[in-house]
Amino acid sequence: MADLPAEFARDLRVHDDIMGTIGNTPLVRLSRVTSGVRCRVFAKLEFFNPGGSVKDRIALPILEAYERSGMLRPGGTVVEATSGNTGVGLAIACALKGYQAIFVMPDKMSQEKIQLLRAFGARVVIAPTAVAPEDPRSYYSVARRLVAETPNSVLADQYHNPVNPESHYLTTAPEIWHQTGGMVTDIVVGMGTGGTITGIAQYMREEGRKVRIVGVDPIGSLLYDAWRAGGSAVGLEAITYKVEGIGEDFVPSTLDLGLVDDVVQVDDAEAFLWTRRLVREEGIFCGGSSGAAMAGAVKAARDLGPERVMVVIFPDSGSRYLSKVFSDDWMREHGFLEPDRRLITVGEVSRSRGLPSLVTASPGDTLLDVIGRMRKHAVSQIPVVDGEGRLIGLVTELMLLDYMLAADPDRLPAMNIGPVVNTEVATASESDPLEEALPKLVASKVVILVDPARLPTGILTVIDALDYMAARDSR
Repeated sequence: MADLPAEFARDLRVHDDIMGTIGNTPLVRLSRVTSGVRCRVFAKLEFFNPGGSVKDRIALPILEAYERSGMLRPGGTVVEATSGNTGVGLAIACALKGYQAIFVMPDKMSQEKIQLLRAFGARVVIAPTAVAPEDPRSYYSVARRLVAETPNSVLADQYHNPVNPESHYLTTAPEIWHQTGGMVTDIVVGMGTGGTITGIAQYMREEGRKVRIVGVDPIGSLLYDAWRAGGSAVGLEAITYKVEGIGEDFVPSTLDLGLVDDVVQVDDAEAFLWTRRLVREEGIFCGGSSGAAMAGAVKAARDLGPERVMVVIFPDSGSRYLSKVFSDDWMREHGFLEPDRRLITVGEVSRSRGLPSLVTASPGDTLLDVIGRMRKHAVSQIPVVDGEGRLIGLVTELMLLDYMLAADPDRLPAMNIGPVVNTEVATASESDPLEEALPKLVASKVVILVDPARLPTGILTVIDALDYMAARDSR
């Protein structure tokens, strides 16, 4: 980079190393999952950071603070208790700076996270989830013990390190403010270590910025109750929950609950089902903590008007949860999907009739030819295709009958079907869920199955769907 003018480097978005790509994550408006919500809702996509999560923002500042203090010296080791994402950010920073890394994780975390940390050369130690924080087996206690046993090592200590909220005060918060042109009125953040929500809240409290800060806490965590109790966790106990990356069984010192205006609770099912909705409806491949934040945002937006601008933090990517949230088997096993809710595709229903290859017609085919084709194959509608086999539309028995009744009988032998082809035909892909195709089927009575090149592959009618469901339910 030394040989490039600063202006040139800036224009090309050239960075000295991967850490330079951290921050300035995009803000994306949500328009499909927010049906019924009157305010404008935007997602801040933190998985655009190089390590794939919001935790990338705190990793390098933590190491640099330890370096300045003299506590972390060349060849040293960084130890952290983490649900995975902080570990990834620290692993990247350690790789660049030549430090060793040891991460202690609760046993409920996904295999994808464990494998990712090991890919960076980190050592991963697994500790039980269902123990108290002060238990010597907890991942907090194990991390502290490893630091005591390892020469030239430091505990990153995201739960108590003031660099954590400071990093979000310096980066995340001003980004939100400037990206919305100062119009943001509500910010929704899942609470874990509390660094993100605290740093954002501190920034928004300055200079008279009137922004409502809403925390999201999974049921099972004690942070909601601690907030209601004025920040105290005395007498509170957490229970096990499945969503990763948010919630705690104690109140970290990096979390200032006094800065939080409201806290919304969500359960595991809400978190995971909203995560899957975000992928399928918005095309945003995010993790379970993002789904939890979205579920909380919808609740928090219930009474807000169109003048409000809400920003929701999406902490990480769905790639770390393929074996969990995006596994139907795992979701059913843990009661988040009904056992009989196996995904039924349109193609599966169509093929269940056991019909031969699809019968089609061309606009130039005569009425009598097409009627004969319907009689021969015992069908009441036929897709119409162009010379290259691409779908144009549909003709049905009733359409042909109306056409014939209004025509000159002497002309019938030469008349073609072109004038009566219905081009406003409903289509679906064979891989589409039947549930998603049902509204089309109800409205149009028939749906044509097409491939990506718009070549018809099958046909689905209301009676086909009824027959399939009746046969399935009778088994």
